[in-house]
Amino acid sequence: MKTSRILSFTFLLTVLFAAGCRAREAGPEDWSERRRAMVDQLRRYGIEDRKVLNAMAKVRRHLFIPESHRGKFSAYGDHPSRIGYGQTISQPFIVAYMTEKMKIAKGDKVLEIGTGSGYQAAVLAELGAKVYSIEIVPALADHARKVLKNEGYDVNVLTGDGYKGWPEKAPFDVVIVTCAPEDVPPVLVEQLAEGGRMILPAGRSYQRLLILRKKRGKVIMVKDLPVRFVPMVHGDERKR
Repeated sequence: MKTSRILSFTFLLTVLFAAGCRAREAGPEDWSERRRAMVDQLRRYGIEDRKVLNAMAKVRRHLFIPESHRGKFSAYGDHPSRIGYGQTISQPFIVAYMTEKMKIAKGDKVLEIGTGSGYQAAVLAELGAKVYSIEIVPALADHARKVLKNEGYDVNVLTGDGYKGWPEKAPFDVVIVTCAPEDVPPVLVEQLAEGGRMILPAGRSYQRLLILRKKRGKVIMVKDLPVRFVPMVHGDERKR
């Protein structure tokens, strides 16, 4: 009888321990609830495009942050998160804002400079764009390819120098730059289709988002929000 009670008690402890482990695994990582909270905040910040909000509600942002950094920062908080190699995944508001400004339509051919984690590319793909993305850090390019594929997004990721663009795939309806050059790279403007639009941060100590539109061969530029992005790096600078 005593042995039976000991076994029963041991079994109960085992069950409770296993349940506790599952709770710890599932409880703190309630990502869907955090994603909903993020989207609610984006609405409060003035993001109105329902398609953009729906895309950001669907893309699992936390998976694009490498595991080594995922536990250190809130994936859905109102701030950038580190992804290693001196790079960050942009603040959700900035991702939503830049995407909304470009008015992405299904079938748009989009060039992204600075793949990073792959999150911005996933949002664009979720909107139905055909995305070509360039990342200069090989390890991040590999990470982005893997996560994008696992999440079912057909995005072309090139390991290379964003200042060169992707001439073989040009022209592009939209160019989105997620790292900051000092000035607008002329090559990227050349690869923009007639009627196309571009958004990028520009500057070093002080940066501002610039919005460009190409009409009849001429480029119209509008200055927008002040921002802070990691610098855009030339291929030769990377090798130093």
